[in-house]
Amino acid sequence: MKVLIVFVSSHGTTEKAAHILSDFVEGDVEIVDLNVNRHPDLSQYDAIIIGASIHGGLISRKEKNFIAKNLHILLSKKIALFLCCMNEGEIAIHQFNKAFPEVLRNHAIAGGLFGGELIFSKMNFLQRQIIKKVSGASEDISKLDVDVIKEFANQFNKECLCEV
Repeated sequence: MKVLIVFVSSHGTTEKAAHILSDFVEGDVEIVDLNVNRHPDLSQYDAIIIGASIHGGLISRKEKNFIAKNLHILLSKKIALFLCCMNEGEIAIHQFNKAFPEVLRNHAIAGGLFGGELIFSKMNFLQRQIIKKVSGASEDISKLDVDVIKEFANQFNKECLCEV
């Protein structure tokens, strides 16, 4: 099975999550950063995993455009969705639901909330000031959950095998 993991990462957390995930996903896995390749050829993949991150309550415009432009293709594939965010519980679920269109969420064989990170060294001055004011944090924080990533991969692998 040929699998694409596609994402947009501003500060590296979603990219890190995509690479960790790729270690656990079965098949021929390719990782594409939409910051580098905005138009990957989706026709060559059996399954597509879309990873996003939340900044200011939203996913990136590049990712929204990618999903909107390719929705018909995505709905013809096995897909899975993950979100990197610092929030937990109901707030994280709300952000996940807001990030991905309902039709895509309903079609997905797996969905995951991987946690997030605040990496101050990768933020600009304004971003650091906003994060300090909103969260009170002033140093790097990592809540990226490798166990959740493994569980997501296991569910994805199992669902892909069931549909073969």
